[in-house]
Amino acid sequence: MSKIELVLRELHRSENSLARDLLTVADRHRVEHEIFHTARDVARWSHDHVRLIAGSAAAHDLHLDPAPSTGSPALLERLTHRTSELLGRRPEPGLLLLADLRRLHRKAAGVSLDWELLSQAAQAMRQRDLFELARRCHPQTLRQMLRQMRWANGQLKIVSPQIIAS
Repeated sequence: MSKIELVLRELHRSENSLARDLLTVADRHRVEHEIFHTARDVARWSHDHVRLIAGSAAAHDLHLDPAPSTGSPALLERLTHRTSELLGRRPEPGLLLLADLRRLHRKAAGVSLDWELLSQAAQAMRQRDLFELARRCHPQTLRQMLRQMRWANGQLKIVSPQIIAS
């Protein structure tokens, strides 16, 4: 397996993982409407990237699943929704929200670095198709990461005083 294939596999894995985590956070904090909707919107970007990565990888004889990984199984998903509704805005879910926002922030930064690795490697190896893929998706990932960072930071400012002081 070539090194560029390893980069593509890791990028595919990290985009899938970020999307799953975003959907998990959305479901876990369903009663926080802004978090629910924003996390789901951003997860769609990662799902699009997964499909694009798989398409580009196929041209390099690497077979990656173009279907984004789905979140939790149906039973677990229903349980997560019900738990979110039952717990509502108690302090414990607030602490969980803070941890989730911090984890999403770190994971988005990692995905951005993976895109940068692909971009640099593709440029050095004169792999125009992969360079164009990175050029197309990485700016969106950067916007996503910055949006997530600002969003997470804003949410932390809003909820952390209430959560930590309660």
